[in-house]
Order: sequence, then structure tokens, then C-alpha cells
Amino acid sequence: MVVSADKAVSLYRLSYGFWKALCLMSMLAEVRRGMEKGMVNYISMICYLTLYLTLITGCSSVDGIKERENTSLSPDAYVEVLQPSSTKTTVCVAFPAGCSVPMTSEPQISHPTFVVPGDGLPADVDVDIANNNLDITFWRERFWLAWRTGPYHFADESVRMYVVSSPDLEFWRFEGEVALGADVREPQLVALNDELLFYHAELGTNALAFEPKGTWLRRYVAPGEWTPPVAVFDASFIPWRIRPVDGVLQVLGYTGGENIYARDGDPIEVHWLTSSDGVNWNPVVDDQPVVLSGGSSETDAVVLSDGSLVGVSRNEAGDTDGFGMKICRADAESLGDWHCVADKKKYDSPLLFEYDDRVFLIGRRNVTESGHYDLEQLDLPFEQQYAVNQLDYSNKPKRCALWSVEQDTLKVSFILDLPSAGDTCFPELITLGGGRFVVFNYTSPLGQEADPTWVTGQFEPTLIYHAILTIPRR
Repeated sequence: MVVSADKAVSLYRLSYGFWKALCLMSMLAEVRRGMEKGMVNYISMICYLTLYLTLITGCSSVDGIKERENTSLSPDAYVEVLQPSSTKTTVCVAFPAGCSVPMTSEPQISHPTFVVPGDGLPADVDVDIANNNLDITFWRERFWLAWRTGPYHFADESVRMYVVSSPDLEFWRFEGEVALGADVREPQLVALNDELLFYHAELGTNALAFEPKGTWLRRYVAPGEWTPPVAVFDASFIPWRIRPVDGVLQVLGYTGGENIYARDGDPIEVHWLTSSDGVNWNPVVDDQPVVLSGGSSETDAVVLSDGSLVGVSRNEAGDTDGFGMKICRADAESLGDWHCVADKKKYDSPLLFEYDDRVFLIGRRNVTESGHYDLEQLDLPFEQQYAVNQLDYSNKPKRCALWSVEQDTLKVSFILDLPSAGDTCFPELITLGGGRFVVFNYTSPLGQEADPTWVTGQFEPTLIYHAILTIPRR
């Protein structure tokens, strides 16, 4: 069944009163239990306050739990290795409209084309209310899309992840479903040696916690068929960005993610690793798997033409550098030695790419006068600063934006907003050439009379679209 955006909104509004009442009762009971034990988790406190202030909905569904291994991902499959595709068939042959978008004197983003929900999806796809956490790639003359769908943005046992493919971005073929009876996030579709690798992270079911349970790898076999899942990385490791680089894979990911919201654990560590087979991973820099330690989590980086590196890392949990973002650089001769400056803004879900010898960032924008995540309440204890920052940030509108990153000064400058509102920003892109990029992203419905806050959007419908980004040469 494919649910339209209008129907999703109608279903959401129909259940609004029931879920709000149920959730408020659940909140009060949880707070009482926490107080009796003498402790209340900071993220729980933030969620309770936010839910009360905004009167939003959201309680975990208890129906629809599925078996850990869905039969659409065949457990008896074998890998079919074919010869590399003809170089004559390129992404522009598959998507000529995107490659022919006129170039302008300044960067521009086209109107969005919505994919999820959408009439072009196969009947095997059962779209839920919230659609986010996505990846897109182009392989064997087709576009491949993976995304998470669930009752809301947060963890739930009914969450599913779908993979579909299309020759033209209009009509999609069912390729698989992952349903673990737990949250599924961070999909990665990566081509290596003419194989398509599909990674996804398993998390828990507690909507108020971030609970890494491990990462699974499957290899494409044939339409709708994949190899059995293989566990990769340590169970606590979250792979944020996996890319092919010179015939091997590289990943930037982090451990200690469960400490982002608990505020009572070890430092979060960002790892930079490489693999030739997608399963066994070693440090990119010999004997140095960790490049950042402290409050950083989601991290992306690009190596420039001179061999140096520019990176960005979300510092949501905070450390001695404050809260927000770390903008980093490393010299070519010491790529493991990252020198960072603090940015009080927080560009969630960062995607870095280089074009025309410039570094660009797509990440979440906080719609306030300063845009800051770090409110610099330095008179408060560290944990209370974190709570104040989170509460304020959650209750402000958001956009997904394109920024530039100055390679020498590490200054980040706003360029434009993508079509976005409310709960938004998990960008991925495919390079079309000539300064054109097809960008996939998710967002709350656009054009609403009231600009929804981020947390409001996390309990309402979210949609996935693609748009064409054009960046002229200087």
C-alpha cells in the first residue's frame, strides 16, 4: 500500500487527540518513576518539557512487529558478479532532464519532485507517516534509494527500511525491506568492484534513547534478492559516511553515540577507517583509528587536490570547545592530526563535497536570528547548558541549507536553503557533471501556514524528494 501525503496528514490528525492523551499519561508516569529512583535522564526531561510546551503527539506503536529477517531479502542468495557496465551509459542518459537544467550566475535549487510517498513506488512498499534517513546512489544504469519509514522520527519497533531502484527517477522497482522489530537507520548504498553493498544500523525501541545495536551488511544479488546479513564494526559503532575512494572504501563513523543524550558516559570517538572488502576495516592513518574525541559524532570530510583535508563534525554533546560544530583541517603530510575551530551553529546531518576547488556543506539550519545551537549559558553547570541548548533548539523551525566552507579560515557561510521545513535534512547527492547535482532530502510538508518547529515536525508526516542543485564555476 502506498499512502499519499494528504492521506498521511488526515490519518495523523484523526489520531491526534487519542495519542496526545495517551502520551501525556505515559510521560507523567515515567517522570514519577524517575523521581522515585532519584534520577531523570536529561534527554527524557527535554522531551517531556518539549512535548508539554508544544502539545504534540507521539507514542510508540505496539502493533506491526515483524520478524527480524524479512523474506524479501533472500537468506539463500548468492552474489552474481557481472562485468562492469558500459561507460557509454551514464547518469545523464538515465536522467537527461537533470543534466540539462540551465546554469545561472549564482547557485540555485530547483523545485522539489516528491518521491516518498509517491505514485511511482511499487505496491510492496508500505509507506508510514515519517520518512527520513536516506541514501541514494547510481549503479548499473539505475538509481538506488534506501530510506527509513516509521510512525514518527524516533525509535519504534514498527520501523522499516526499504530499498527501491529506478532507471529514470520516476518509476521504482522493489528491491528489499528490512524489518527488525527495532529502529533501523543510517542506510549506506555503496558500489565496490561492481558489487552493490547495503549497510544499515540497528538501534533499539526506546523513543527517548539512542541505542546502537550493530551494523549489518548485505550484497545485492538480483532484483529483490540480497545475501544474508553480515555484522560489521563494533556493536556501538555508527557509520556516518561510507564512500568508495580509489578502489577501496572509507568510513567516518563514531562510537559512544549512546552518550550523546545520556550525558553520563565516555567521550564520543570519531573513527576514520578503510576496507578493501567492506567487512574488515583498518585505520586510514596507520595506528590511528580515532581522529576526534569529545562531544563529536556525525562527521564528514573531503581530501582536497593538494592532499590536505577539510572536515566538519557535529558537537551536539559538547566538550571543552563548547557546543555546536567543529570545523577542521589537516595537512597532507599528517592527515590524522585534525585542527578544529568551534562554530556555535550545528549543521546536523552534514554532507561535504568539493567542486571547482571549493568545499560545500549541506546541513541543517536553525531558523533564529543568530542560528546558534550553543546559547553560551556559561553560568550554568555543563549538563544544564546542554539541556537548555537542546530544549531551545528543538523548539525552533529548521531548514536544510547549502553552505560554503573556507579552506584556510574554516569559516562557514550560508548560500541558500533547500526546499525544507520542520523536521528536515538528511541530504545525499549524485554528481551529474558541469556543476549540476541531484540532491535527495526529506522534509515536513512545505507551504504550511505556520512554520513548524523541529520537534513538532518529528511527530508529523515527512516526505522525501529530489531537486537539482546548480553551482556555477567562479
